[in-house]
Amino acid sequence: MRVAIVTGGCRRLGAAIAGRLANEGYALALHASEDIDPEPALLAAIEQAGVQWQGIVADLSDPVQVEHLVPAIADRFGSAPDLLVNSAARFGDDRPETADMDGLLSHYAVNCAAPAILAKSFAALKRKGNAGIVNILDQRIANPHGDQFSYTLSKLGLAGLTRILAGELAPAIRVNAVAPGLTIPTDSYDDAMMEYAEALMPLKTLPAPAQVADAVAWLAQADAVTGQTIFVDGGAHMEAFERDFPNLTPDS
Repeated sequence: MRVAIVTGGCRRLGAAIAGRLANEGYALALHASEDIDPEPALLAAIEQAGVQWQGIVADLSDPVQVEHLVPAIADRFGSAPDLLVNSAARFGDDRPETADMDGLLSHYAVNCAAPAILAKSFAALKRKGNAGIVNILDQRIANPHGDQFSYTLSKLGLAGLTRILAGELAPAIRVNAVAPGLTIPTDSYDDAMMEYAEALMPLKTLPAPAQVADAVAWLAQADAVTGQTIFVDGGAHMEAFERDFPNLTPDS
């Protein structure tokens, strides 16, 4: 039995990733910060695949809970997990001129420090065969701007962690990343904004959650790949946008 941990795995993009991994035959350890009831589409995918799953609640800003998360999952499944997907994220809307220490540290804790500690715990477990870690980044790391300042800094840190751990954990563990573009919109987006954002992409399209999940699933089994980041973003990383999409206008 192969076991995959997906942080933030019950909702939104994390749920899409978890559902894809269920289709690949992984038993799922679905982390959530509070509610461990998976989305209906994920439950349907798990049922169709016939794989085991368990939900586990942990606050990724709490050092003690982060340290114990992976060992607790290994105990529940009776074996060391084979895949860790760091998908959970904190997302805020500050800028350099409005950032404060609390906001910066809270984003760093969840988006970079917790993945580092989870990776440490994951690597410490004894297992047979190849194992992998996939970190979920953001296309904006290629051309960062000042919007969502604390979030962006923390994702840049996670990108650096990916490269460092790829070298440190080889050959036993492969460490890669997927950097999605605008995939599941927040309340800041209406239909017109989505159409405008899509038109800005070099490929004139935005990625679907399933496409991001496909990239994660491929990296999970790509035995000759480590230290890589796959951008699934309609080509957004090739453009230097001055602001986040809701703050752009057609004349920007």
